[in-house]
Amino acid sequence: MTEEPEPATGDELVRVLATLSNPHRLRVIAALTRERAYVSELARSLGISRALLQVHLRKLEAAGLVSARLEVSEEGKAMKFYEVNRFAIRLTPEAIEAAERTLTSEPTPKTKGNT
Repeated sequence: MTEEPEPATGDELVRVLATLSNPHRLRVIAALTRERAYVSELARSLGISRALLQVHLRKLEAAGLVSARLEVSEEGKAMKFYEVNRFAIRLTPEAIEAAERTLTSEPTPKTKGNT
């Protein structure tokens, strides 16, 4: 029997969906799903700079989608390894309706030039 994911609060759903809305972050999740990696290794495999990768990893970590663990190599070098945290999001109209009731932030009003 498949375990049903717990319903997300509105704020959690917004945070996770906003985090996953970037193609770089989707690629990071995909790469870390295959195997955990340290920053330099992951940046090389994705073809992006370490600085840009760090930005995306911080956002993924803040959303609870990845976690990091500092390890010391045989040479005595500290290396930060990242791995994916298990997560499941069931996105249905009913789940969105339930999440909407728990939102704590107000929508941003539309202004001229802000669509």
